Amino acid sequence: MNLVRAELERLAARRFVQLMVVLLAVAFAVTVVTTLAGSHRPSPAELSRAQTQAAENVRQMEMAYDRCLRIREGTLPPGETDYLPRDCAQIDPAQIEELPSAADYLSGVFVFAKEAEPLLYFLIAFLTLFGFLVGASYIGADLNSGGVVNLLLWRPRRPTVLAAKLGTLLGGLLGVSVLASVAYLGAFWLIGQASGLVGRTGGDFWPSLAAIWGRGLVLVLLAAALGFAVATLGRHTSAALGTVAAYLVVWELGARLVFQILEVGRPDRYMLSSYLAAWLSGEVRLWDNNACGPGISGYCDGSYTLTWPSGLVVLLGLTGALVAAAFTVFRRRDLI
Repeated sequence: MNLVRAELERLAARRFVQLMVVLLAVAFAVTVVTTLAGSHRPSPAELSRAQTQAAENVRQMEMAYDRCLRIREGTLPPGETDYLPRDCAQIDPAQIEELPSAADYLSGVFVFAKEAEPLLYFLIAFLTLFGFLVGASYIGADLNSGGVVNLLLWRPRRPTVLAAKLGTLLGGLLGVSVLASVAYLGAFWLIGQASGLVGRTGGDFWPSLAAIWGRGLVLVLLAAALGFAVATLGRHTSAALGTVAAYLVVWELGARLVFQILEVGRPDRYMLSSYLAAWLSGEVRLWDNNACGPGISGYCDGSYTLTWPSGLVVLLGLTGALVAAAFTVFRRRDLI
């Protein structure tokens, strides 16, 4: 317990961690102030116009659906500009998850229900970068400066020391992420109440937002563990940064280009970014340009889907392998 408390104090006392927390607060403050400055409380006349436009749009959707049914039944000849899906149910307003609302036709008005999801993705992206950098610098600086050697003089068990560092990092990061999320989304909720609209938050709005937030927290912790592991293997913070840069340039850009030239089927299956997107969004639909070649006649659907379980397996497998390798190397390495 004394080791964990000591590591928490060391983590909080690091200037880089303090700087990153300040930058996190500044980024959030700029976003909040910018949103507040660009929003206003809609007047009754604005709301009335927006409601009329939304109702008219819904009516047009109902008319298009009815026309599709009549054309399919043969009671109405199709026009040149008519859009006919394979199944009229695809344009049935009753089956659409979210119909047009007045909030869609308000200009210069912040609507919390519309903006909460993209704002949450921005928060997760920032916290993921924050976690990776803090995780890499936390162990990298100690290995490079000799701080780990001094700590081992007090606690000579290497796996225990490294596990305490990793556990402290993940616990502290989880606490910061939860507090930042509450403050961040709470601020935008207040903006919607005071200088905009809250919007429709019923149904599955909050469960869906909570699911994204939960997956985002897992991603933040995995990114921190990944940065920690790579920096441990490379004995320096820059090792983690260089590894990420090399992966992006060599694999995500270079290998993707090679796959395109060789016409490899479904190349996105081999990219970590695809599984990251699948995990974070729950599902990602990708397109295979080579699936519908010249020799295929008729309708061809070249799309395929990656879901969050496959994304979780890949992310956990990669992080787990690197963390295990870091512990193995740390246990046997000469630290002096």
